[in-house]
Amino acid sequence: MRAAVYKGEQVLQVEELPDPTPSAGQVVMRVKYSAICGTDVHAFMYDLAQPGAVMGHEYTGTIVDVGPGVTRWQVGDRVVGGGGHPPPGGGSATRSHPRFNYRTMGFQQNTRPRGYAEYVLLDEWEPTPVPDDVTDEQAALCEPCAVTVHAARLSDIKLGDPVLVLGAGPIGLLCMQTARAAGATTVIVSEPAPGRAEAARRLGADAVLNPGDSDFEARVVELTGGAGPQVVFECAAAPSTLEQGLDLCARGGQVVMIAIAWEPTPVVPPNWMAREVRMQSSFGTLPEDWRIALELMRTGRVSVEHMLSATNFVRLESIQGAFEALCQPTTELQMVVEL
Repeated sequence: MRAAVYKGEQVLQVEELPDPTPSAGQVVMRVKYSAICGTDVHAFMYDLAQPGAVMGHEYTGTIVDVGPGVTRWQVGDRVVGGGGHPPPGGGSATRSHPRFNYRTMGFQQNTRPRGYAEYVLLDEWEPTPVPDDVTDEQAALCEPCAVTVHAARLSDIKLGDPVLVLGAGPIGLLCMQTARAAGATTVIVSEPAPGRAEAARRLGADAVLNPGDSDFEARVVELTGGAGPQVVFECAAAPSTLEQGLDLCARGGQVVMIAIAWEPTPVVPPNWMAREVRMQSSFGTLPEDWRIALELMRTGRVSVEHMLSATNFVRLESIQGAFEALCQPTTELQMVVEL
């Protein structure tokens, strides 16, 4: 099979690897689409991935082989490559299971090849079925959507709350929709890039503001009835956005950190401490988040229509160039590898 193997020092090389063969309790999935996550880009940019790793954790495809004893799956089943039932052990063991955190799959040494490969070997419990009414293209974004579902479920959103989403990249565009599904009635998005701002408008944001405008903070306060947003989702991880969210949040409100900052992020506490603003970090997913994400897509409450176009898809042989481009400031909404 073809796979994009990380060679170290920001080099991805497409190589031929042996096709996987399932053992007892395992399945083989033929990957159709594998979205490029910012986490993978950071692993590439900062040389965090182990040489020899095949990254990719946002992928969808079809079961093509099942091992002895597998009863959950049949050849031809459409699945996403994660979010399955909790691994053996259950209960509190699920969060500490070494392969449970889907967002870091592919970073560890000697891990199995993942989504940037034609075939993926999975334990029977790992995949999640894709509903008939969800397309393969939509399903490729199940994992990032599940990340925002997880954040929304960790948040304190109540029906009618005003929400601010900082950043309209892929996570921000999905987050504004899952926040509305969770009960937010006013969703404001902060985004300076015109293309991303337009996508936020088309996907239903009540207001899209440029954080560089001189009246930005005043407009946020005005649009939230003078109190500020009750919940702020930090989806940008720019040096200034965490403090900006803390300063704008309503008294007693909450800032949920989803994006990962890879540099020191200064904050000045007095303003937000005095208003008793709370910070909540959100990382990764739980199995139920994937199933909720797919259901939101199936029912149309989350759309990726304005996030994906023909120009967003690249062939596996072009993955090196795609990663290099994504290491620079970009207005791309989402890049997806087509296998």
